[in-house]
Amino acid sequence: MIFNNDTRAGRIFDAGLILMIIGSITVVMLGSVRPLEGKYGALFTQLEVAFTTLFAAEYLLRLLSARHASHYARSFFGVIDLLSVLPGVVGLLLPGRESLLVQSLLVIRIVRLVRVFRILHLGNYLTEARVLSDALRASTAKITVFLLVVLVIVVLMGTAMFLIEGPNRGFTSIPTSVYWAIVTLTTVGYGDISPQTPLGKALASLLMILGYGIIAVPTGLITVGLAQARLTPETSPASAPGVSCQRCGSSTHLPDARYCSRCGEGLLARQTAP
Repeated sequence: MIFNNDTRAGRIFDAGLILMIIGSITVVMLGSVRPLEGKYGALFTQLEVAFTTLFAAEYLLRLLSARHASHYARSFFGVIDLLSVLPGVVGLLLPGRESLLVQSLLVIRIVRLVRVFRILHLGNYLTEARVLSDALRASTAKITVFLLVVLVIVVLMGTAMFLIEGPNRGFTSIPTSVYWAIVTLTTVGYGDISPQTPLGKALASLLMILGYGIIAVPTGLITVGLAQARLTPETSPASAPGVSCQRCGSSTHLPDARYCSRCGEGLLARQTAP
């Protein structure tokens, strides 16, 4: 039931675990709000004690029921499960606000929500994630050059604005002016620093217009990478049609493949492409 979500009991157990994780994270987040913490602090503490106890019991049950407890303890989920329990135990032992940092670390429990991939059988979406990863990897060099160009622009513009406006108008240093250039170029516009002179406003206007054009560049690079990554599985010799999977229908496997590269189904029928 604990490790196998193919049964009804296993799915119920995992669904209940995810609800507890969401509830625990909600308690930690609400506990950081001063008015709520002052009014419901005792309730939050009681709930956290309950969640910590349940998660500790669940971790011990996993160790006891695992075929190889040491393998589970060293696995990704085993480490995450342990890290999600330890801050709660240590935080409850520390008095008052000394436990604030440890309690904040409880949000690491949100990583455990990746179990939803097993419950909802979202493994097929990993193929799409791999396509996106390939697109980003193929565009890394172009994006790096783009970021270097942006870095040069903000340094030059920030330095120019520092010379034009000066410390009396809020541009107290070149790093501060570079910060203003980054905020302006990305069209965020906090407004904490703004030019006052006509020449400074003209330079700011130029940087704003430049920002609209620059934002489109990485989007175009990634779009091209995605298009190429989509074509790669169909045109790559290593993925040439061969054995078809009877579960998902994918036929892009190596000739000696025993399991489907998309869904993991065993390739029972050996077929040869014409």
